[in-house]
Amino acid sequence: MNYQQYYPLDVVNGEGTRCTLFVSGCEHFCKGCHNSSTWDASKGHRFTQEMEDQILTDLKDSRIHRDGLSLSGGDPLFPENLDDIQHLVKRVKAELPDKDIWLWTGYTLETLSTQQKAVIEFVDVLIDGKYEEDKRDLSLPWRGSSNQRVIKLKH
Repeated sequence: MNYQQYYPLDVVNGEGTRCTLFVSGCEHFCKGCHNSSTWDASKGHRFTQEMEDQILTDLKDSRIHRDGLSLSGGDPLFPENLDDIQHLVKRVKAELPDKDIWLWTGYTLETLSTQQKAVIEFVDVLIDGKYEEDKRDLSLPWRGSSNQRVIKLKH
């Protein structure tokens, strides 16, 4: 898996203070997407064990509290990303069960594959659905168009 950007401190992508990873790879090609540079799975930086370790280190940092991890892109549930994303979310939940995980995907909850469902077992909040330019609504929290849903999977 490749990633485009990692923010060790983010207050925009989810509730509270977070670490946010923008992965590469998306097959939705939504018209008007503000992250179209992340569509190509071969672009960006290789996601390494060192980067995974850095994310966990940042989440554990007691000097700056983080509420959790946000995964966006691209699409974290893009088929080529699933193995690395699943490993990451499992590790976060095993080592830091008090941290929540938010994940943005263009797929809908109802259409997820078995492997995608295995990933979201570790996700607390899922923002699903393709961005639809004709339903753009920037007043909505954490999403760009009114068809997208914020689904709390765990309470």
